[in-house]
Amino acid sequence: MQKLKFILILITATCAVNFGFAQVGINTDQPLSTLDINGNLSLKTVTLTGSGSATLINDGVYISINPQATDQEFQLPNPVTYPGRVYIIRNINNTITAKLTSAAGLLFPKGSTTGSAEIYMWEGNRRSVIVISDGSNWTYFD
Repeated sequence: MQKLKFILILITATCAVNFGFAQVGINTDQPLSTLDINGNLSLKTVTLTGSGSATLINDGVYISINPQATDQEFQLPNPVTYPGRVYIIRNINNTITAKLTSAAGLLFPKGSTTGSAEIYMWEGNRRSVIVISDGSNWTYFD
């Protein structure tokens, strides 16, 4: 009975260690990270057309926003709810400015400690941004 108990504990410990250090490799036999992709990566893309009220951004990774009126609002979700979430956002309208806001927190430019409630995206100024949630606010890179 003791021997069986020892074997079960040993099997359980081995499984726990293997799952704890699991690494997934796609197109590689020896992954070097938790997820190691040796090849191309595709991301979910979504196109959002502006409306009379704030258009919520809650799906996809690469987001094409298409405002229909000047300063039309596109709203990021609460960064507290989605720590680590990343969006790539591009205003695809060549003539109309889009306003990017957040349901909570602020938008901080990379390398700055001064945030704002909104940023504006138009041709020649911040047409594309990458935003990353730090669990409290959004940091953007343009």
